[in-house]
Amino acid sequence: MLEAVNVSFGELNLATLAPMLIAITGALAILVVDLAKSGLHKSFYVMVSLLFLLLDFGSLVDFAGIFTENGTMLGFFNVMLMDGISILSQLIIVGASMLFIPLALTSKRFHEYNYPEYFSLFLFMIAGFQFMVATDNLILVFVGLETASLALYTLIALHNRSKSFEAAVKYFTMGALAAGFYAFGAMIFYAISGSVEIHTIAEVMAADSFANIGYASIGSVFMLAALGFKVSLVPFHTWTPDVYEGSSAALAGYMSIVPKIAGFVVVMRLFEFMVHSEVVWLQVILYGGVVVTMTAANIWALVQTDVKRMLAYSSISHAGFVLAAILIGTTQANTALFLYWVLFSFTNLGAFTMLWVNRQKHLLPGQSSDHPYEKFAGMVKIMPFAAVLMGLFMLSLAGIPPFGLFWGKLYMISSAVTGGYTVLALIMALNSAIAGYYYLKLIIYMFMKEPVIHGVHEYYMMNASLSLKTIIGIAAFATIFAVIAVNPLIEFIATLVYNSGY
Repeated sequence: MLEAVNVSFGELNLATLAPMLIAITGALAILVVDLAKSGLHKSFYVMVSLLFLLLDFGSLVDFAGIFTENGTMLGFFNVMLMDGISILSQLIIVGASMLFIPLALTSKRFHEYNYPEYFSLFLFMIAGFQFMVATDNLILVFVGLETASLALYTLIALHNRSKSFEAAVKYFTMGALAAGFYAFGAMIFYAISGSVEIHTIAEVMAADSFANIGYASIGSVFMLAALGFKVSLVPFHTWTPDVYEGSSAALAGYMSIVPKIAGFVVVMRLFEFMVHSEVVWLQVILYGGVVVTMTAANIWALVQTDVKRMLAYSSISHAGFVLAAILIGTTQANTALFLYWVLFSFTNLGAFTMLWVNRQKHLLPGQSSDHPYEKFAGMVKIMPFAAVLMGLFMLSLAGIPPFGLFWGKLYMISSAVTGGYTVLALIMALNSAIAGYYYLKLIIYMFMKEPVIHGVHEYYMMNASLSLKTIIGIAAFATIFAVIAVNPLIEFIATLVYNSGY
């Protein structure tokens, strides 16, 4: 006979669910308010979303303090895992979301912000990403992944342009394929270990001296394909430029940051134990993936004629750069991963927000796309301050000292050298030099060429409301003064990473 098992609330440690429940509560609250009183101004929903995001962020800061004192926390039948990696990634997810959501207060009328469901879906998406990183249970990772993805597909489609529907369908189709790959991979890992907990899978495989490495190889290939879609790893990147082009510039910037950090965390948890166990074939695949993703994306970015597509390929290259940390597998490398992505978050969101500011509803004569390079020609003569800000973000993305992302690149390359990957460090440095060309190309257009698309100046800063200017200002401030915050930020990240055992 089965015996009843009594589980107390204390043993469940439901506090580990608090950050996600705050986001879910906010999403439900918006829906309930809309049912009670429809037609409220979008600023109300922006404020409600920001309030719950602030509460979410505050709970994560509190968890960071508790973790520093007491270590890893498990909860809800040991499915929830609040360790340093989980807390760091959630801080980035919620922090980037807090920078993104005020962009809805644009003075221009964009279709998607008229719907309270947009903000509700946004909070559900954040909760999905949080579940994804706050566990090592393959089933809960899948639930979080699909929750976030389904919400994101809808957010893209709500932009209500022909390219938006195309982008949403492409993302949905590729996401469905990735979900199938993930399910097959998880099934294989369960078959060889009898568990869906990543740490248990690692223990079983190590105890058997990787006797089932053949089956594990098949499972890993499926998992790499599934997660490769999420982090835009070549050759699984094909959806990225088209989806970014079809999305609003602000949402494209957000997509280049938040979904990828969630994917990196899952890849780190799933594959680093195999890298540490010197599974050579996986190291070779990761090495090849890192090099090909960085190099191919940079070459594609060189030949783009649209700035948004250039930034899309640029974000693929940055993802490959960061993926090197998982290959290296040291505490310094993992610290570099989070440092890089924090600095990248400010810089890249700032760059995409500048595109959002310069967007017009209809293409002008001479324009083949929303953001051709020609649109930015002579920008310094039309809007000098906007040109300086865009130039600043380009210099940072290129890794020019002393701007923000330079320190992330420097620390990542340093971790490669320290970890014994000298050739990889040289390839990373070479790719940074190649990337500098297409970033400087935009600067040349803005500062050294005459305007070629007449009338475009009428749209510059047209929809730059106070909220947009504030977000751009925060991004610019973080990009310029990153040098001041780098050392304490590294210490904070390193403490959480080291205490998590990574």
